[in-house]
Amino acid sequence: MPETRPDPRRWKALAFISVAQLMVLLDGTIVNIALPRMQTALGFSNADRQWVVTAYTLAFGGLLLLGGRLGDMVGRKRVFLTGLAGFALASALGGAATGTGMLLGARALQGVFGALLAPAALSLVATMFTEAGERATAFGIFSAIAMAGSALGLLLGGALTQYIDWRWCLYVNVAFALVAIGGGLAFIREHGGHAGHRLDLPGTALGTGGLLTLVWAFANAEQGGWGSGLTIGLFIASVVLLAAFVVVESRVRTPLLPLRIVTDRTRGGIYLGIGLAMIAMFAQFLFLAYYLQLVKGYSPLRSGVAFLPMTICLTTGSTQIGARLINRVPARLLMVPGMLATALAMVLLAQLTPDSSYWTNVLPAQVVLGLGMGTAFTPGMNLATHRVRPQDTGIASAMLNTSQQVGGSIGTALLNTIAAGATTAGATTAWATAHTPATGTSPRRFALQAVTHGYTTAFWWAAGILVLAAAIVALCVRARHDSETDRSDAATPVMAH
Repeated sequence: MPETRPDPRRWKALAFISVAQLMVLLDGTIVNIALPRMQTALGFSNADRQWVVTAYTLAFGGLLLLGGRLGDMVGRKRVFLTGLAGFALASALGGAATGTGMLLGARALQGVFGALLAPAALSLVATMFTEAGERATAFGIFSAIAMAGSALGLLLGGALTQYIDWRWCLYVNVAFALVAIGGGLAFIREHGGHAGHRLDLPGTALGTGGLLTLVWAFANAEQGGWGSGLTIGLFIASVVLLAAFVVVESRVRTPLLPLRIVTDRTRGGIYLGIGLAMIAMFAQFLFLAYYLQLVKGYSPLRSGVAFLPMTICLTTGSTQIGARLINRVPARLLMVPGMLATALAMVLLAQLTPDSSYWTNVLPAQVVLGLGMGTAFTPGMNLATHRVRPQDTGIASAMLNTSQQVGGSIGTALLNTIAAGATTAGATTAWATAHTPATGTSPRRFALQAVTHGYTTAFWWAAGILVLAAAIVALCVRARHDSETDRSDAATPVMAH
């Protein structure tokens, strides 16, 4: 087979694909920072405030598999640019919102187009960079941006909300999208779809419905409780739909999700390990932001600045450790130590008290966490799409995004519930201590102790989840997967490393 020359514009294309990825990830935390101002301006209830987040996650999580398969069918560049344009339009609509309904509709539209954009971006990187060294560098850059986006969102969101207006937390996406669209049109080489693929309509309906109800179940558990009738009903519905989806996918000729993608031992371990890691990462972003603002009294902008060391270390771990070593040592020897280092960072955060210093308590944990997770995610993102058939790159990318999204949804519901329960228990203990004759603790003091106890309990759970993720990767990820032909994908030409 004649060797295909690499696209000379691929590195410029990567820059603009990374801008698009950054935009999608910034959007999550930047909107969270702006939520209180949004609520004041538009006058919606606390219940509706939660739906500003949930409307996006439902659409995004439910449609990821469909978005990934559409990229395989009609062309990744086409789907990528469509996702960018739609995301920009939805963001502009949200920024101009005059009421709750308009804002929620815009957030749902952002989720729809984000589900097109995210898997297309990852699959473009996977198909443009096939040489081992270049692929490692490209995925190091891409994963650094993927992991740092949420932290940068806290910084940018804090600045825009504090000094300009909450609406710019949505309008800013238009600028990112226009830059990415211009660069995409100029530098991304068209990767045409596979005309032989037909859309698996039964699988699409079952898979989309199953993921949507699963994400909704976790969102409802956070609001209505794990024992509510709606939560239980949604979990049952999601299990039934996803089980039916697996049965259908095993029988149809052109499935939405070929089961060989997830039944491969290494790839399945990557999806599960990264999904669990995202549960734990949620604790760091959410509860540390709460701790800095509610306990230490940081402004939104100062809180965002406080996350910068972690962002720098994530970039260093991804590009200088993960990317440089990925072709020299087995992937699991990077991922397992990286996840264990991140677990150690969570243990350090679990030692926080209301009097803890940022410089001696928070900063060391952020450095360890950034280096550890950066090192772990680069080989993980690489292996998630490695050696899949060309016509399946989009759906493999979508599965990685789905594991991250579902992991984030579980983290939101599970760890918030754990933290709330621990805060209540901590309040009881602190109240008893505060009213002993030997102490003169103020009500505010014992309230801070209680809420900090809730956060640190969540950090302990996050550490345990990361240890579990590391164990799964150690057991499932084959030591030499990066130099072996995947038998299930033997039709794909294999380059020698």
